[in-house]
Order: sequence, then C-alpha cells, then structure tokens
Amino acid sequence: MKSRTMAGRSALLLVMMTTLLTGCGGVFDPQGPVAKDQYFLIALSFGIMLVVMIVVFALFFYALVRFRKRRGQTGYPEQVEGSHKLEVIWTVIPFIIVMILGIITVGYTFKADRQTNIEGNLQVKVIAHQFWWEFIYSDLDVRTAQDLVVPENTWVTVELESSDVLHSFWIPQLAGKMDTNPGMTNRMSFKSDVAGKIFKGKCAELCGASHALMDFKVVTTTADEFDAWLAKMKTPVAVTAATEAGSQVFTNKCLACHAVTVDNASAGPNLAGFANRDKVAGYRDNTEAYLREWILDPEEMKPGAGMPKVPLTDQELDDLVVYLQSLK
Repeated sequence: MKSRTMAGRSALLLVMMTTLLTGCGGVFDPQGPVAKDQYFLIALSFGIMLVVMIVVFALFFYALVRFRKRRGQTGYPEQVEGSHKLEVIWTVIPFIIVMILGIITVGYTFKADRQTNIEGNLQVKVIAHQFWWEFIYSDLDVRTAQDLVVPENTWVTVELESSDVLHSFWIPQLAGKMDTNPGMTNRMSFKSDVAGKIFKGKCAELCGASHALMDFKVVTTTADEFDAWLAKMKTPVAVTAATEAGSQVFTNKCLACHAVTVDNASAGPNLAGFANRDKVAGYRDNTEAYLREWILDPEEMKPGAGMPKVPLTDQELDDLVVYLQSLK
C-alpha cells in the first residue's frame, strides 16, 4: 500500500514539474547573447544546487545506514551533540556558494547595463496597453503594433512604458523579463543571432482578464530585409477599386481609434502592415475567419480588450475584411 502511495506521489510531482517547465520552454533554447548569458546563470545555479542536493542526500543515507539500530542492541546509543568544526563547515560553504553566485550574477547584470547604454543601438519605445503592445522606432519615425521587426546581429534597446497598469515585457529566447510601469521608463537591450525567425513574446505580469492572451512577436530579418520593410511601411497602401468600399467603411467606423500610416498615433493598435502580421488579437492566426470573428465581437475573443462591438452590415463586414487584408 505504501509503495503505491509513494508511486502516486512521485507521478504527481513529475506531472507538476513538467507543467512548470513547459512555461519556460524558450528559456532553454537561447537565440541571442543576453539569453545565452541568462541561460548560463540558470545552468550554473542548477548545477551547484544539484551538487549540494547529492551531498546532502549522500550524508542523509549514510547516517541512516551507519547509525541504524543493530541486532541485539538495547537501550539508547551513545548521544553525540554539537561539533564546532561541522558547524563552521556547513556555515562557510553555503556562504561561499552564495557569494560566487552573487558575484557572477552582478557581473552579468553590469554587462547587460553597459550594452543598453551603447550609442548606435536600434532604439524602440515599447508601450504596454491592456492587452496589446505598441512599438515606436524612435529614430526611424515608424509606429506599429504587435510585431516587433528587428535586423539580425543588431543590438536593440527598448524603452519600456505602460499606458495603464503594470505589465512585464518578456522574450524568453532573447532576453529576460522587465516590468513596464505606469509613469516611469525601464530600459533593456537584446540581440538576435539569426534572421528569418519569429520569437514569441509575452506579458509576464498579471494585468487583467486577458493577461494570458497578451502576446506579441519578434520578427528577425537580414539588414537588407529590414530596410525594405521600413520603406514598405512608410509607403501608404494604395486604395484600389477592390478595396475602395472597405476603405470607406474603415474611415467611417474604425479611423477614430486606428491609424494605417506609421507616422500617426492612435488610441488602438496601428494597423499599418496588418496583413503581414502573424496573429489577430495577438494570439489567433491571421486568417479571414478569425479576423471576422474579432471584428464582430472583440470582447468574446479577448475579454477586457476595450475594443467596442461596431455595428456592421454583412456587406460592410465583407468590404472591411478585404481592405484590412490589403494592408501589406
């Protein structure tokens, strides 16, 4: 009976650990120098803790065997209390371990701070909203949302702010998380070693009903592809005969909250380049079906998003979807 109970507890512990580790998947596949430094710290800490655990368990089982009750033994064994030498050892060793971890961690922290203050980094202001992300390329006069496009092998410095509540900016495969606080600015830097990848970003601070859906993407490109993306973003999409009706619907129903040019601020996400984005509402695939669902009932897809349900006829909805899918 006891063996079955222990087996059940072990299985439960394994399931719990597996569940916890699935939330950290990207951390164990670093794709940039900052993430690799942080992964090294994780591995170093884990390695030291594993050695300590092995030593403690070895001493524990040694004591169980060495000082077990012997056959024929009566009464209490000799009682030994206190050892100045052992007390010094198990006080000094943990102190040394903590000091080693502290010194190394502080060193990497200052290394990250030095990189943040280097001139020539690509500067991006990140503004967190419930429940979406705004990206402003400060030196390039480009404003977009949800997809952060960056060139490979280029240091990116982000200035993190919040328009409402406390959020936290996190790209597991590129850098650790940092809070975005209302009324103050935090700064951090990261770099991707590869082009042609899409990295998932998350809000890592509970911020409301749709916190779990507050995702964004980091899209890495070559330098030439990044320049081409900038040029395309700065070129307004021409309205054609096929999209003219949808453009009019957008002007009448959506323009009060959304911009479609990169040089204009807006209350809601900027929709320039919307058709090229990977997701709708930050987490659904950018397909016509999900786009329709999002427009018809935003609160159903993303509770607390704040986007009102706009009354549209079937024809207006069709025209609007065609127009939005032309914003490339």
